[in-house]
Amino acid sequence: MRDGKDIDIMKNVKIVEWLKCELLSSVAGLFQLLQSGIKNTKEDMLDLISNIILLTYLLGKRLGLSYESIDLKVEDKIKLGLIEEHQVEKWYGDLSELHEYYNTRR
Repeated sequence: MRDGKDIDIMKNVKIVEWLKCELLSSVAGLFQLLQSGIKNTKEDMLDLISNIILLTYLLGKRLGLSYESIDLKVEDKIKLGLIEEHQVEKWYGDLSELHEYYNTRR
């Protein structure tokens, strides 16, 4: 019985390492795309950013976090940014827009 548990632990460690590498590759890909400037397409940026978000959720799940707890923490951070008048909110109102988006999704 212990062998099955050891296999599960090793499988989880392996997938966590794979997710970390994929996340790093996606972030690097986004940085390269932004740096190149010329060939930036919204579709390429959308693909990379959505992949980063997806991988982050999956990594959180493998590390023992629920999707709901991640969402709640993001919402808390949005609210904190609004209270503290984060620079991105002052200049662009992005946090207010994101807060409204989260509220309408429910």
